[in-house]
Amino acid sequence: MSHELTRRDAMAALSVVGASLAGCVAPSTDSDGGTDDGEQSLTDHDRETLSAVAEVLYPDDVTEIEPFVARYVAGRTSDRPEHATGIEDAVAYLDEYCRAWFDSEFTALSADDRDQALRRMGVDEVDPDPAGGDVERLRYYLLNDLLLALYASPTGGELVGIENPPGHPGGLVSYQRGPQS
Repeated sequence: MSHELTRRDAMAALSVVGASLAGCVAPSTDSDGGTDDGEQSLTDHDRETLSAVAEVLYPDDVTEIEPFVARYVAGRTSDRPEHATGIEDAVAYLDEYCRAWFDSEFTALSADDRDQALRRMGVDEVDPDPAGGDVERLRYYLLNDLLLALYASPTGGELVGIENPPGHPGGLVSYQRGPQS
């Protein structure tokens, strides 16, 4: 069974983190990579890397990952330039690490090599910390943020058996029912 991530999922995830819902509409960019209103946005490479990380993290039956991640990240960073900078720095470190171990940037690796790179770094063993070391920041800005986006969405909630996550219509009721109801 396929689980398709939608615009609604991105909006729901953004509402959970209290981010701007402006990210659900793809921002138009000008020739220097900034948005129409002059703010600097993440580069295409940053967004591609986030999608590549999500492809490793998300279950195999989840589809439409790239548009979901693009919408979520645009909303997450639209009014938080410090978060965008954290993502950019984490992506730069991830690429530096992959070039040292695999002679290639993260996005150019196979799915298995991407998974191996993340595991070799030890991102599954460190605590996420936006002010910590490189791996801790990578865990915070890339892995944890992408996992939060997925599991805060209705589709992600369905994957773990929560049909209506808190904050969504019926969310509180689904927590008050027993497993046999």
